[in-house]
Amino acid sequence: MAVTIRRSKITGSLSLTPLIDVIFLLLIFFIVATNFSEKESEIDIELPSASQAMPLTSQPAEFVININDKGQYFVDGAFRQPEEIERVLQSKAANNPLTQTVVIRADRRVDWEYVSTAFDLCKKAGIYEYSAVMEGE
Repeated sequence: MAVTIRRSKITGSLSLTPLIDVIFLLLIFFIVATNFSEKESEIDIELPSASQAMPLTSQPAEFVININDKGQYFVDGAFRQPEEIERVLQSKAANNPLTQTVVIRADRRVDWEYVSTAFDLCKKAGIYEYSAVMEGE
């Protein structure tokens, strides 16, 4: 016995009304948004010129503090007292307030207290981008 299936005409057609409504709403949204952005640039102002300004193209060099096995601090190959390092760090932070980084290189035999002091010097100077690298001989 053969079964006959009748297809409905309702399932064969697609209603485009909701799709057209969505397209009109998107069109209205983009027209309104475009008008707002044009109004901001229509204001007649005279902008200043900057002939000597140059964009920052590279990060400032990392400042390196070396700590030997006796707990002595070395910057640029010369022995420095913590007070001297703090003054140098403050000047570095003033020149590069957001991008200055400090690398603290410590001998593996040094007490952690000396590394912690270097961290405190960075915090006092306002530099929060610092890291410790522990190395041996």
